[in-house]
Amino acid sequence: MKSALEIKPDISYKSAGKFEETRFEKIHNEIFKNSTEASIIVAQEIAELIRSKQEENKSCVLGLATGSSPIKVYEELVRMHKKEGLSFSNVITFNLDEYYPMTKENNQSYHYFMHQHLFNHIDIKPENIHIPDGTVAIEELNQYCIDYEMNIKNAGGLDFQLLGIGRTGHVGFNEPGSHINSGTRIITLDHITRVDASSDFNGIDNVPKRAITMGVSTILRSKRIVLMAWGQNKADIIKRTIQGDISSEVPATFLQNHTNATFVLDQSAASELTRFKTPWLVGECIWTQELKSKAIVWLCQKTDQSILKLTDRDYNNNGMSDLLALEGSAYDLNINMFNVLQHTITGWPGGKPNTDDTHRPERATPAKKRVILFSPHPDDDVISMGGTFSKLIKQGHDVHVVYQTSGNIAVTDDEALKFAEVCNDFVGTDETKINFKEVIDFLNNKNENQIDSLEVRKLKGLIRRRESYAATRYIGLKDENIHFLDMPFYETGQVKKNPVGEKDVALVAAIIAKIKPHQVFAAGDLADPHGTHEVCLNAIFTAMKQLKPEKYMDDCWLWLYRGAWHEWDIHEIDMAVPLSPDEVLLKRHAILYHQSQKDRVMFQGNDSREFWVRAEDRNKNTAKLYDNLGLAEYEAIEAFKRFSY
Repeated sequence: MKSALEIKPDISYKSAGKFEETRFEKIHNEIFKNSTEASIIVAQEIAELIRSKQEENKSCVLGLATGSSPIKVYEELVRMHKKEGLSFSNVITFNLDEYYPMTKENNQSYHYFMHQHLFNHIDIKPENIHIPDGTVAIEELNQYCIDYEMNIKNAGGLDFQLLGIGRTGHVGFNEPGSHINSGTRIITLDHITRVDASSDFNGIDNVPKRAITMGVSTILRSKRIVLMAWGQNKADIIKRTIQGDISSEVPATFLQNHTNATFVLDQSAASELTRFKTPWLVGECIWTQELKSKAIVWLCQKTDQSILKLTDRDYNNNGMSDLLALEGSAYDLNINMFNVLQHTITGWPGGKPNTDDTHRPERATPAKKRVILFSPHPDDDVISMGGTFSKLIKQGHDVHVVYQTSGNIAVTDDEALKFAEVCNDFVGTDETKINFKEVIDFLNNKNENQIDSLEVRKLKGLIRRRESYAATRYIGLKDENIHFLDMPFYETGQVKKNPVGEKDVALVAAIIAKIKPHQVFAAGDLADPHGTHEVCLNAIFTAMKQLKPEKYMDDCWLWLYRGAWHEWDIHEIDMAVPLSPDEVLLKRHAILYHQSQKDRVMFQGNDSREFWVRAEDRNKNTAKLYDNLGLAEYEAIEAFKRFSY
């Protein structure tokens, strides 16, 4: 019996419009609301395959992947083993790849990863686990890779291959230039791949330059392939892979040749596909207000014109004739869209008192609001909305900033050592809350894979905390309105965090219940390299849903800001707060108070610019987009989206 993912679109869909909708797409794909829902479906397919093989008294041969994409799949398989009796006694596994050189004990090795997330928790036979060995001598690697291929063949071939995808389009570690006939081999990692892995290794200098990987031909011989991709960072490469031509420059495009491959995506990863990005180019649309806004902004950018200059011909020539027919004329469409965007702009993010607020993004009353600004790390507040933060304070609102995590892992060892040595020289041998001599000894003798001691983490957290005080004082906030939750999920001492728990949610709920805010600002940027923003946001969502029956929550609005990685698209913006040149400079200076994050950003993702530069460029670009659309010209704009919880 085929799983839901294996059912291919029927060619008869042509007449029903389904074929038309996906006509640009060359690989079957399924889009889910979120990665959790999608991962459960993938795990269920794997479980069905294992059970069906058990009924036939056969082995089930799985090709497995590492990285963040399959983690929830492995969690669900472990759950099914423990709760539903799913046995892995007949399962043989072959992992895609391993860094080279890399010892099995290294907590960055894929051997460590697989045992941590899956093998240590199920009843698989140890002899049935195959992971490329990163310790094989270089002169023996060629024969080792040949033997790895033969082991797969002797096991009967891969029944199911689980894949992720890198931003270079690699599957396994088959980087651009990999041939369709390539087998298991050693390969040099692309610079982008190493940048993406740098947060796990505390800097790109620590990321291995080579890896052992299954080849493209090895992967393509699998009977069934499922590739998973989550998040906005994967959207561009997913579009190139699914809609582009087959090319060794994007090795994942070779999967277009496979007869039983499915891409499993969340909405963010699928967002650049033509049917989502510009559905009016594919077929008829249901024209919601959001889709109208998206289409008209796109049309302005394509024709390089402001909104009020668009003509009937512009709409007709760019796939929007049905929208034009629906609305009557370009003039009506243009005026309505201009007004929608105009109404997002306000210099009063807390609402302008004693004013008609019918067309304003925020309410006029109460004139003085209680505001919570949630910041996942101790700098996201000023990076993402430093200008708006300042306006809210100056306009008399009761503003509270709440730092959800300590941010200690983003402080380098060198920075912590510098502070420890200064403190040690200052306090001498007196008893203090932190034993600085112990910290210095630990950092000077720290091993490659060693987790920071509690004392070191306390110091690094204190560095981030004091930087936050300095920045918010500069903005004008009172010390008593600064709160630090130090949410427990974060305090692992390493990049990998624990799942959000009841204690985390309880901390968030308690601060909301205490302040009873009219406004909550939270980080809606889910593209941060190690996922802390997403966990913090989910904790806020959960807490606010729990508190929803409380009367004060009827007056509480939730606004989402974006962080250092992406900005809201124009059509998504519900509130645009203009900044003057002086406010841009104030924001820059506030960010620079976070000195431990300057020059050497530990978790910068795929952008080498410093956080203050990213933020400034992003805010100025948003202002430029508004200007190009024919609205008022501002120095910079911070953008927010209202969220209904």
